[in-house]
Amino acid sequence: MPSVNIRKGDRVRMISGKDLGAEGRVLAVLPKRGKVIVEGVNSVTRHEKVRPNRRGGQEGGIQHKEAAVDVSNVALICPNDGATRVAHRVDDSGARVRVCVKCGTEL
Repeated sequence: MPSVNIRKGDRVRMISGKDLGAEGRVLAVLPKRGKVIVEGVNSVTRHEKVRPNRRGGQEGGIQHKEAAVDVSNVALICPNDGATRVAHRVDDSGARVRVCVKCGTEL
């Protein structure tokens, strides 16, 4: 199982793939699969069938949604330095915090 240093709500930049350079907010993290879902990145088209018997009914038609991206293809964005790697440090209260490798600020 890969280590995932990215959390829901983080801002990330794509560092490889068809959406290279795109930035977005993390909508979901799938740690067992080593993947993240990023807003506006890796958009796919799904043709959905109408299902009236489901709760609330499912509308049919063509739907656009974000697909999962491997965690190795994204980099966390530091407010000071841009895309960076993540290190971990234990703060004064004994909690593990994520820090920027370039400048050392807490993320």
